[in-house]
Amino acid sequence: MTFHYPNGQLFSQKNPRERSLTKETTFANRGMRFEEAINQSNEYYLIHDKAVVHKKPTPLQIVKVDYPKRSAAVIKEAYFRQPSTTDYNGVYRGYYLDFEAKETKNKTSFPLKNFHQHQITHMQQCLKQEALCFVLLWFSSLNRCFFLSAEKLVEYWDQQENGKKSIPLDLIETAGIEIIPKIAPRIPYLTAIEQYLEKRS
Repeated sequence: MTFHYPNGQLFSQKNPRERSLTKETTFANRGMRFEEAINQSNEYYLIHDKAVVHKKPTPLQIVKVDYPKRSAAVIKEAYFRQPSTTDYNGVYRGYYLDFEAKETKNKTSFPLKNFHQHQITHMQQCLKQEALCFVLLWFSSLNRCFFLSAEKLVEYWDQQENGKKSIPLDLIETAGIEIIPKIAPRIPYLTAIEQYLEKRS
């Protein structure tokens, strides 16, 4: 199946603008991808009435479909209708949640190139509406996960004009909140949100 970006550029799984769809990332030595772990955490929170959070679907414009059988349709070519904003949104204790999940193999810093301007702009717009906006950062080589508020991310993003191309791990350790993976939920990010809210109050 072929996908294209809104500008017509051919989508490739190796394209740095998109997360690989097939590459397996080791998660806590269980062979689980970070995104899958977050999705399972969201299911856990939903089942236990803790929060309602879902992954946003990627808007597609289908342009070519084959019908090998009358009862089956196979999508052969499609375009991304528009740039995506963030990965997840939902509600928790009256707070609107909006967040992105990113991962890196780097051991000492998190590259800012993993984010895009339209995502930063979206987060800024959410912050203006007093949403609880943040990113979950996964260091796959270290098996470490961090909650980082969108306010801090925007602050670091703006420093790119001064040559800053990544966020050092030691700054993330200081400004963020480390999330220790568990069995259920696998990524207990609500605990980090509670810590963040307590610090903010």
